[in-house]
Amino acid sequence: MSRPSFVSAYPKESWYFLIASFVNSLGSSFMWPLTTLYVHNVLHRSYGEAGLVLLLQSIASIVGQLAGGSLYHRIGVKPLIVGSLLLGGTAQLSLIAVREWPFYIAVMMTIGFLNAISMPAIQAYVGFRWKEQRRKLFNLIYVGNNLGMAIGTSIAGVLAAMFSFTVNFTVNSVSTLGFGLFFLFFLKQTVREPQGEAAAVPGGGKPVYEKTTWQLLGNVKLYLFMALGSMLVWFSTSVWNSGVAPYLDEQGRGMASYSFLWTVNGIVIFAGQPLLALLKRYLARSLPAQLIACSMLYATGFSLILLSQSYSMMITGMVITTFGEMLLAPTVPAFLTEKAGRYSPFYLGLVGAIGTFGRLAGPYTLGTTYDHGGVHPVLAIAALAPVVATVFYVIHASFHREPRKSEAAVPLPEPVPES
Repeated sequence: MSRPSFVSAYPKESWYFLIASFVNSLGSSFMWPLTTLYVHNVLHRSYGEAGLVLLLQSIASIVGQLAGGSLYHRIGVKPLIVGSLLLGGTAQLSLIAVREWPFYIAVMMTIGFLNAISMPAIQAYVGFRWKEQRRKLFNLIYVGNNLGMAIGTSIAGVLAAMFSFTVNFTVNSVSTLGFGLFFLFFLKQTVREPQGEAAAVPGGGKPVYEKTTWQLLGNVKLYLFMALGSMLVWFSTSVWNSGVAPYLDEQGRGMASYSFLWTVNGIVIFAGQPLLALLKRYLARSLPAQLIACSMLYATGFSLILLSQSYSMMITGMVITTFGEMLLAPTVPAFLTEKAGRYSPFYLGLVGAIGTFGRLAGPYTLGTTYDHGGVHPVLAIAALAPVVATVFYVIHASFHREPRKSEAAVPLPEPVPES
């Protein structure tokens, strides 16, 4: 019996990766949603101290993404991905025995750093390995990972309550170690790349491998405006935790109403794929156009909630902003792996780190604003941030207009990552 057309449209090896990524995402969701409860209920620390742990872990994640992007070509994709995942899984398992507060903070920061190192490397590998299908594969990875997180978070709390956090830590560690072992054998079997020199730049310029970090940073047209726009968008998403959640609590709706918003988010991510495909086909064909559409959807969704804080409007806003999320998450790695060539791991780490800074600054900034002014100024900031992001994305798009066929330059051969 022949495989369905949807399955056969992608290489067989890519499905192995998608399944492994899904399992890893499911296992990862057994720990991170319960960090605050673990710190408070088991380590007997305050919620503020739990927030400090998450803050420090996010900072370590920023450093890890920068390190991962820079080390990709220096030590090779296989040692980088396999090493960081195996070390990260070991660190996760050690949480079972860690009870001293300073050591717990150190281990959590180590986990954040090691997990982040693998992010740009894995994204670059996907973009290099399956060039023809990378746009769709990045979207499939995004959808699959969200499915894993939805399933994992729905049962993580139940397992912790029935048994102990030890079970959660173990599942998280096993999934990460398994993902590392998967790459250990998967890269050996699927990578078939020539070990030649890097391609020379037309006109007698320097070969690409001779570019310094400062030269890469100087190419601001490639990454800076996209990164700043993404940072502002991710900053605005903090309004759900730092504005909407406390507002619903004050209105006496309880956390069940807030949790349902994220149920809506998960439903839209899966059920909204056909509509997303139509949006990409007719309104946002290019990757830069998809970024612009993303920020406009975020601005629209949060503006509607600002105009009316009714629960039905919050659901509407969640639906609209989820489509923005669906445009943003796969588009950034797809664009960088297409445009940055050999140095896409560096830019993936850099843009990812800048975006993480938005996630890092959002909760504190919006939370403090809520404490002093309530929900209205928080929603106003959340609506304004993606408007400014749209300006950055428009500037970015102006640098990357698709040339006419007669003017199109012959692209450089795009190297595949080293095993």
